[in-house]
Amino acid sequence: MHIRYGFHIDIACDAPTPLITLLDIHPGRRQDLTEAHDLSALALADPAMPVEQSLHEDQFGNLSRRITAPAGGLSLAAGGVIFDPGFPDTVAPSAGEVAPENLPAETLIFLRGSRYCETDQLSAMAWQRFGAVAPGWGRVQAITSFVHDRLGFGYQYARDTRTAAEAYEERVGVCRDFAHLAITLCRCMNIPARYATGYLPDIGVPRDPAPMDFCAWFEAFLDGQWYTFDARHNMPRIGRIVMAYGQDAADVPIINSFGAHRLTRFEVIAEEVLGQRFPVSAEDRRAHAAQTASQRHRPGR
Repeated sequence: MHIRYGFHIDIACDAPTPLITLLDIHPGRRQDLTEAHDLSALALADPAMPVEQSLHEDQFGNLSRRITAPAGGLSLAAGGVIFDPGFPDTVAPSAGEVAPENLPAETLIFLRGSRYCETDQLSAMAWQRFGAVAPGWGRVQAITSFVHDRLGFGYQYARDTRTAAEAYEERVGVCRDFAHLAITLCRCMNIPARYATGYLPDIGVPRDPAPMDFCAWFEAFLDGQWYTFDARHNMPRIGRIVMAYGQDAADVPIINSFGAHRLTRFEVIAEEVLGQRFPVSAEDRRAHAAQTASQRHRPGR
Protein backbone atom coordinates (compact mmCIF):
# COMPACT_ATOMS: atom_id res chain seq x y z
CA MET A 1 0.00 0.00 0.00
CA HIS A 2 0.92 3.65 -0.21
CA ILE A 3 0.40 6.18 2.58
CA ARG A 4 0.11 9.90 2.10
CA TYR A 5 1.63 11.89 4.96
CA GLY A 6 2.34 15.52 5.70
CA PHE A 7 1.94 18.52 7.97
CA HIS A 8 1.42 22.27 7.93
CA ILE A 9 2.58 24.20 11.00
CA ASP A 10 2.57 27.98 11.46
CA ILE A 11 4.28 29.70 14.33
CA ALA A 12 4.21 33.39 15.24
CA CYS A 13 7.15 35.16 16.86
CA ASP A 14 7.89 38.81 17.57
CA ALA A 15 11.61 38.67 16.87
CA PRO A 16 13.94 36.47 14.80
CA THR A 17 13.94 33.09 16.56
CA PRO A 18 16.33 30.18 15.95
CA LEU A 19 14.67 26.76 15.69
CA ILE A 20 15.72 23.14 15.43
CA THR A 21 13.14 20.84 13.86
CA LEU A 22 12.76 17.06 13.75
CA LEU A 23 10.00 16.85 11.16
CA ASP A 24 11.69 14.83 8.42
CA ILE A 25 11.08 11.14 7.78
CA HIS A 26 13.78 9.08 9.52
CA PRO A 27 16.65 7.90 7.26
CA GLY A 28 15.63 4.30 7.97
CA ARG A 29 12.41 4.81 6.00
CA ARG A 30 13.53 7.17 3.28
CA GLN A 31 14.20 4.36 0.80
CA ASP A 32 10.43 3.68 0.91
CA LEU A 33 9.47 7.19 -0.21
CA THR A 34 7.79 7.22 -3.63
CA GLU A 35 6.98 10.92 -3.56
CA ALA A 36 8.50 13.52 -1.25
CA HIS A 37 8.09 17.26 -0.97
CA ASP A 38 11.00 18.63 1.00
CA LEU A 39 10.29 20.81 3.99
CA SER A 40 9.40 24.36 2.96
CA ALA A 41 9.96 27.23 5.35
CA LEU A 42 8.29 30.51 4.40
CA ALA A 43 8.03 33.82 6.22
CA LEU A 44 4.44 34.55 7.25
CA ALA A 45 4.96 38.24 6.59
CA ASP A 46 6.17 37.52 3.05
CA PRO A 47 5.24 34.01 1.84
CA ALA A 48 7.22 34.55 -1.34
CA MET A 49 10.41 34.71 0.71
CA PRO A 50 11.92 31.29 1.48
CA VAL A 51 13.75 31.05 4.79
CA GLU A 52 17.24 29.53 4.92
CA GLN A 53 17.60 26.12 6.53
CA SER A 54 20.39 23.60 7.03
CA LEU A 55 20.04 19.84 7.39
CA HIS A 56 22.19 17.54 9.52
CA GLU A 57 22.01 14.19 11.29
CA ASP A 58 21.81 14.29 15.09
CA GLN A 59 23.37 11.92 17.64
CA PHE A 60 20.47 9.45 17.27
CA GLY A 61 20.60 9.35 13.48
CA ASN A 62 17.57 11.62 13.03
CA LEU A 63 17.38 14.29 10.33
CA SER A 64 17.44 17.68 12.03
CA ARG A 65 17.04 21.13 10.51
CA ARG A 66 18.27 24.48 11.76
CA ILE A 67 16.06 27.41 10.77
CA THR A 68 15.75 30.98 11.99
CA ALA A 69 12.14 32.14 11.98
CA PRO A 70 11.92 35.79 10.94
CA ALA A 71 10.03 38.37 12.97
CA GLY A 72 6.35 37.84 12.31
CA GLY A 73 6.56 34.08 12.12
CA LEU A 74 7.14 31.08 9.94
CA SER A 75 5.12 28.54 7.97
CA LEU A 76 6.51 24.99 7.83
CA ALA A 77 5.08 22.34 5.51
CA ALA A 78 6.16 19.01 4.01
CA GLY A 79 4.60 15.81 2.81
CA GLY A 80 4.73 12.96 0.38
CA VAL A 81 3.80 9.35 -0.25
CA ILE A 82 5.55 6.34 1.24
CA PHE A 83 5.34 2.65 0.38
CA ASP A 84 4.35 0.34 3.22
CA PRO A 85 3.96 -3.44 2.91
CA GLY A 86 0.73 -3.20 4.91
CA PHE A 87 1.64 -5.68 7.63
CA PRO A 88 0.92 -5.02 11.32
CA ASP A 89 3.79 -4.50 13.76
CA THR A 90 5.90 -7.64 14.11
CA VAL A 91 4.96 -9.97 16.96
CA ALA A 92 7.79 -12.31 18.03
CA PRO A 93 6.82 -14.22 21.20
CA SER A 94 10.07 -16.21 21.16
CA ALA A 95 12.31 -13.11 21.16
CA GLY A 96 14.51 -13.18 24.26
CA GLU A 97 16.31 -10.60 26.32
CA VAL A 98 19.99 -9.89 25.82
CA ALA A 99 22.01 -9.99 29.05
CA PRO A 100 23.39 -6.54 29.93
CA GLU A 101 26.98 -7.74 29.58
CA ASN A 102 26.24 -8.83 25.99
CA LEU A 103 24.34 -5.78 24.80
CA PRO A 104 25.85 -3.76 21.93
CA ALA A 105 27.54 -0.68 23.36
CA GLU A 106 25.24 1.60 21.36
CA THR A 107 22.16 0.30 23.19
CA LEU A 108 23.43 1.07 26.68
CA ILE A 109 22.25 4.67 26.54
CA PHE A 110 18.71 3.27 26.29
CA LEU A 111 19.09 1.58 29.69
CA ARG A 112 19.75 4.84 31.53
CA GLY A 113 17.31 7.09 33.28
CA SER A 114 16.52 10.24 31.31
CA ARG A 115 14.58 13.51 31.55
CA TYR A 116 11.14 11.89 31.52
CA CYS A 117 12.09 8.33 32.51
CA GLU A 118 13.11 8.11 36.18
CA THR A 119 14.35 4.55 36.51
CA ASP A 120 15.54 5.20 40.06
CA GLN A 121 12.02 6.03 41.25
CA LEU A 122 10.26 3.10 39.58
CA SER A 123 12.85 0.32 39.79
CA ALA A 124 11.56 -1.30 42.99
CA MET A 125 7.99 -1.34 41.73
CA ALA A 126 9.07 -2.72 38.36
CA TRP A 127 10.97 -5.64 39.86
CA GLN A 128 8.17 -6.39 42.30
CA ARG A 129 5.59 -6.47 39.52
CA PHE A 130 7.54 -7.94 36.59
CA GLY A 131 10.45 -9.79 38.18
CA ALA A 132 8.57 -13.11 38.10
CA VAL A 133 7.47 -12.70 34.48
CA ALA A 134 9.47 -14.82 32.03
CA PRO A 135 12.20 -12.67 30.42
CA GLY A 136 11.87 -11.62 26.82
CA TRP A 137 8.92 -10.70 24.66
CA GLY A 138 6.37 -11.76 27.27
CA ARG A 139 7.87 -9.42 29.86
CA VAL A 140 7.83 -6.42 27.51
CA GLN A 141 4.26 -7.24 26.52
CA ALA A 142 3.29 -7.53 30.20
CA ILE A 143 4.76 -4.06 30.78
CA THR A 144 2.93 -2.70 27.73
CA SER A 145 -0.39 -4.15 28.87
CA PHE A 146 0.11 -2.87 32.42
CA VAL A 147 0.72 0.69 31.21
CA HIS A 148 -2.21 0.46 28.81
CA ASP A 149 -4.51 -0.55 31.66
CA ARG A 150 -3.12 1.84 34.28
CA LEU A 151 -3.26 5.09 32.31
CA GLY A 152 -6.37 6.75 30.99
CA PHE A 153 -5.89 8.48 27.64
CA GLY A 154 -7.22 11.96 26.93
CA TYR A 155 -5.95 15.07 25.14
CA GLN A 156 -7.25 17.11 28.08
CA TYR A 157 -4.56 15.39 30.19
CA ALA A 158 -1.67 16.64 28.03
CA ARG A 159 1.14 18.25 30.02
CA ASP A 160 4.60 18.58 28.55
CA THR A 161 6.34 18.36 31.92
CA ARG A 162 4.77 15.06 33.05
CA THR A 163 7.34 12.35 33.76
CA ALA A 164 6.92 8.58 33.84
CA ALA A 165 6.73 8.52 37.64
CA GLU A 166 4.10 11.25 37.60
CA ALA A 167 2.10 9.42 34.95
CA TYR A 168 2.23 6.29 37.11
CA GLU A 169 0.84 8.23 40.08
CA GLU A 170 -1.68 10.36 38.17
CA ARG A 171 -2.88 7.45 36.01
CA VAL A 172 -3.63 9.66 33.00
CA GLY A 173 -1.76 10.93 29.96
CA VAL A 174 -1.36 11.13 26.21
CA CYS A 175 0.65 8.85 23.95
CA ARG A 176 4.02 10.25 25.06
CA ASP A 177 3.17 9.46 28.70
CA PHE A 178 2.24 5.88 27.84
CA ALA A 179 5.55 5.53 26.00
CA HIS A 180 7.59 7.11 28.81
CA LEU A 181 6.17 4.85 31.50
CA ALA A 182 6.62 1.68 29.44
CA ILE A 183 10.18 2.70 28.47
CA THR A 184 11.06 3.36 32.10
CA LEU A 185 9.74 0.00 33.29
CA CYS A 186 11.63 -1.82 30.53
CA ARG A 187 14.85 -0.06 31.45
CA CYS A 188 14.28 -0.94 35.10
CA MET A 189 14.21 -4.59 33.98
CA ASN A 190 17.50 -4.17 32.05
CA ILE A 191 15.78 -4.11 28.65
CA PRO A 192 16.94 -1.27 26.36
CA ALA A 193 13.96 0.81 25.26
CA ARG A 194 13.83 3.87 23.06
CA TYR A 195 11.22 6.52 22.30
CA ALA A 196 9.83 6.81 18.75
CA THR A 197 7.72 9.54 17.22
CA GLY A 198 6.09 9.84 13.83
CA TYR A 199 2.89 9.29 11.89
CA LEU A 200 0.31 6.60 12.75
CA PRO A 201 -2.56 6.46 10.24
CA ASP A 202 -5.91 4.86 11.04
CA ILE A 203 -5.47 1.80 8.84
CA GLY A 204 -7.26 -1.39 9.80
CA VAL A 205 -8.90 0.31 12.79
CA PRO A 206 -11.92 2.63 13.22
CA ARG A 207 -11.11 6.20 12.25
CA ASP A 208 -10.36 8.44 15.21
CA PRO A 209 -12.67 11.48 14.99
CA ALA A 210 -10.14 13.72 16.76
CA PRO A 211 -7.85 15.87 14.60
CA MET A 212 -4.74 13.92 13.65
CA ASP A 213 -1.53 14.52 15.55
CA PHE A 214 1.93 13.04 15.53
CA CYS A 215 2.13 9.91 17.66
CA ALA A 216 4.60 8.38 20.12
CA TRP A 217 5.36 4.72 20.80
CA PHE A 218 8.46 2.78 21.88
CA GLU A 219 10.82 0.06 20.77
CA ALA A 220 12.47 -2.61 22.92
CA PHE A 221 15.77 -4.33 22.08
CA LEU A 222 15.29 -8.12 22.10
CA ASP A 223 17.33 -10.86 20.42
CA GLY A 224 19.61 -8.36 18.74
CA GLN A 225 17.02 -6.10 17.13
CA TRP A 226 14.44 -3.41 17.90
CA TYR A 227 10.75 -4.35 18.12
CA THR A 228 7.81 -1.95 18.16
CA PHE A 229 5.41 -1.77 21.12
CA ASP A 230 2.58 0.67 21.72
CA ALA A 231 1.30 1.03 25.27
CA ARG A 232 -1.49 3.41 24.30
CA HIS A 233 -3.14 1.14 21.72
CA ASN A 234 -1.72 -2.20 22.94
CA MET A 235 -2.21 -3.86 19.57
CA PRO A 236 -0.17 -4.25 16.37
CA ARG A 237 -0.86 -1.36 14.00
CA ILE A 238 -0.30 -0.84 10.28
CA GLY A 239 1.58 2.00 8.62
CA ARG A 240 3.82 3.59 11.25
CA ILE A 241 6.18 6.15 9.74
CA VAL A 242 9.06 7.03 12.05
CA MET A 243 10.42 10.56 12.13
CA ALA A 244 12.79 10.34 15.09
CA TYR A 245 14.19 8.18 17.90
CA GLY A 246 15.59 9.25 21.26
CA GLN A 247 15.86 8.39 24.92
CA ASP A 248 12.57 10.18 25.52
CA ALA A 249 10.52 13.12 24.25
CA ALA A 250 13.21 15.60 25.34
CA ASP A 251 15.44 14.30 22.53
CA VAL A 252 12.84 14.55 19.76
CA PRO A 253 10.76 17.74 20.01
CA ILE A 254 9.26 18.47 16.60
CA ILE A 255 10.26 22.13 17.11
CA ASN A 256 12.89 23.25 19.61
CA SER A 257 12.67 27.03 19.85
CA PHE A 258 15.39 29.28 21.22
CA GLY A 259 12.97 32.10 21.98
CA ALA A 260 9.26 32.69 22.45
CA HIS A 261 6.81 31.59 19.78
CA ARG A 262 3.09 30.85 19.47
CA LEU A 263 1.57 27.97 17.55
CA THR A 264 -1.12 29.35 15.21
CA ARG A 265 -1.69 26.39 12.86
CA PHE A 266 -1.14 22.68 13.32
CA GLU A 267 -2.35 20.15 10.76
CA VAL A 268 -1.15 16.57 10.30
CA ILE A 269 -2.30 13.97 7.79
CA ALA A 270 -1.49 10.29 7.37
CA GLU A 271 -3.84 8.15 5.31
CA GLU A 272 -3.82 5.27 2.88
CA VAL A 273 -3.88 6.24 -0.77
CA LEU A 274 -7.01 4.36 -1.77
CA GLY A 275 -7.02 2.41 -4.98
CA GLN A 276 -3.29 1.66 -4.80
CA ARG A 277 -3.39 -1.54 -2.79
CA PHE A 278 -1.64 -4.44 -4.42
CA PRO A 279 -0.67 -7.92 -3.24
CA VAL A 280 2.72 -8.30 -1.59
CA SER A 281 4.35 -11.66 -2.27
CA ALA A 282 5.86 -13.82 0.45
CA GLU A 283 9.27 -13.22 -1.14
CA ASP A 284 8.78 -9.44 -1.01
CA ARG A 285 7.62 -9.72 2.59
CA ARG A 286 10.74 -11.67 3.60
CA ALA A 287 12.99 -9.20 1.79
CA HIS A 288 11.32 -6.22 3.46
CA ALA A 289 11.49 -7.91 6.90
CA ALA A 290 15.21 -8.64 6.43
CA GLN A 291 15.87 -5.04 5.37
CA THR A 292 13.90 -3.68 8.31
CA ALA A 293 15.70 -5.98 10.75
CA SER A 294 19.04 -4.83 9.38
CA GLN A 295 18.09 -1.19 9.89
CA ARG A 296 16.70 -1.82 13.36
CA HIS A 297 19.89 -3.59 14.39
CA ARG A 298 21.66 -0.23 14.19
CA PRO A 299 20.72 0.87 17.74
CA GLY A 300 21.01 4.61 17.15
CA ARG A 301 19.03 4.54 13.93
